[in-house]
Amino acid sequence: MITLKPGQALSLWQKASMAQVHDDDADLTTRQLAILLTIYLEPPPHTVRGLAAQLRVTKPVITRALDTMGIMGLVARRRDERDRRNVLVQRTVKGAEYLQRLSDLIVEQAAEVSG
Repeated sequence: MITLKPGQALSLWQKASMAQVHDDDADLTTRQLAILLTIYLEPPPHTVRGLAAQLRVTKPVITRALDTMGIMGLVARRRDERDRRNVLVQRTVKGAEYLQRLSDLIVEQAAEVSG
């Protein structure tokens, strides 16, 4: 486990953010990234209602973020066949690849900050 001082933690966040800006990948807002990480790091199923409750935001906030990330191909949505009121949010290959590149970038920047 890496132990960072507060200044190092902020430096890591800045370096990782700057590397993302310079990369050709999509720029996600903090909210979009929080949603994407939740979908990929926590076991499914994920619903719009559940994500809204977990992130303590409204369903329209989640819907707007999912609309944007859906256009980018990072997530997909479909109706829950068991409960047609629910919309299930699904992972995609493109979303998994995005997060793999992001995690590689963070590990790379962490080595520079802590090294």
